[in-house]
Amino acid sequence: MSDPLSPSSYDVAVIGAGVVGCALARAFTLAGARVVVLEKAADVLDGASKGNSAILHTGFDAPKGSLELACIREGYALYHDIRERLGLPLVRAGAMVLAWSEEEVAGLPALMAQAEANGITDLEALTGVGVRALEPALSEGVRGGFRVPGEHLIDPWSAAHGYLAQALANGTVLMRQAEVLAGRHSAGHWHLATTAGAVTADLVINAAGLWGDEVDRRVIGESWFTIKPRKGQFVVYDKTAAALAGHILLPVPTKITKGIVVCRTAFGNLLVGPTAEEQDGREHATVERETLQALMRRGCEILPALADHEVTAVYAGLRPATEEKHYRIRDDLAPGYICVGGIRSTGLSAALGIAAHVVRLAGRDGTLADPIWPEMPNLSVDGERDWQRPGHGGIVCHCELVTRREIEAALTGPMAAGSLAGLKRRTRVTMGRCQGFYCSAELARITEGRLTQPMLGHD
Repeated sequence: MSDPLSPSSYDVAVIGAGVVGCALARAFTLAGARVVVLEKAADVLDGASKGNSAILHTGFDAPKGSLELACIREGYALYHDIRERLGLPLVRAGAMVLAWSEEEVAGLPALMAQAEANGITDLEALTGVGVRALEPALSEGVRGGFRVPGEHLIDPWSAAHGYLAQALANGTVLMRQAEVLAGRHSAGHWHLATTAGAVTADLVINAAGLWGDEVDRRVIGESWFTIKPRKGQFVVYDKTAAALAGHILLPVPTKITKGIVVCRTAFGNLLVGPTAEEQDGREHATVERETLQALMRRGCEILPALADHEVTAVYAGLRPATEEKHYRIRDDLAPGYICVGGIRSTGLSAALGIAAHVVRLAGRDGTLADPIWPEMPNLSVDGERDWQRPGHGGIVCHCELVTRREIEAALTGPMAAGSLAGLKRRTRVTMGRCQGFYCSAELARITEGRLTQPMLGHD
């Protein structure tokens, strides 16, 4: 055990506060460890986790027998087990894998067989007519498909916020703007140099996402994998478009990508994306007009009536892909060090399962007595929102119905928003139809002097 009298000495140091890092912090805290989370950005979820499709996957199309499949299955079950206690949403949409050509139709039986081998047996094969009976807004060009009832929609950020909030409520320490610069292992302890000061821990877990290979090199001197950032661009349509699709509409996947998805969001919009574009840079994910226009065209090919609806927003995210498709998790690279790398697009679904797997690798078998269960604010269209309760202080963002009370709550506490982007993820302020045109001035007044990155000059 680390020295309990030292404020910088911990049982576990988790590097990276993305969804996997947040899940790891929660799991080790609930296993009785004293945990610190080291995040180089001003806010949590500021890397790969800030841009995702917000789908809770069953793992029906994951590689058979893979660690990824095992983590998705366990993460899926754990999310269902804890979500009500943490106040996390679940939109029971179900998914359809759609075939648009005879070649894709011919590939459906193999996909269904893979799903069944992965333990997903409640599939329903559909003809083109059967598909359109369930989704009448689909193009008449659809040839067939199958239904996966267990695929659901969740809030892309509240899950990670909830995991970290529970960790913090039960003793975890969050250090932001704490980039890990170097590591040294001595006498059974790791000594980490960070931009926020020195930290000592018995166990170091590298969950640095897009910077996982670089953190390996800084801490243990070499990396066994290489991050190859993969960009995904998305188009978000106005809330009026959500009625066009009840299910998550999935294409037949390729060896490279799951392909372009069309689905509702937990916030009541309609999403089209992502793309899968290799790039070298890890800092920025830009959007390109031609690519976005291609996404819109594909969306309209799938749902022709989408042409009559307006786009609310566009965004892009980076996934920490590597030279190999599977997760890169190892505990044998150095004493007291576990690398959790290469967690690609399934990280949101698998996070709780990954955390449980890593706790087992570390040999932690303790249980925290009577843990605190904080409840996350509901931002989903399914469930009561804060504006519907008295005493909310008025609505600041009318597009997304964000109240002053919600904003104030997101600016306080151990996980207080450090940037406007972080405040958006906690409340959805400025993320609606006007994209902050009407509420930004009031928001600037509320947040003045309270954000590590002030609103001026930041997204």
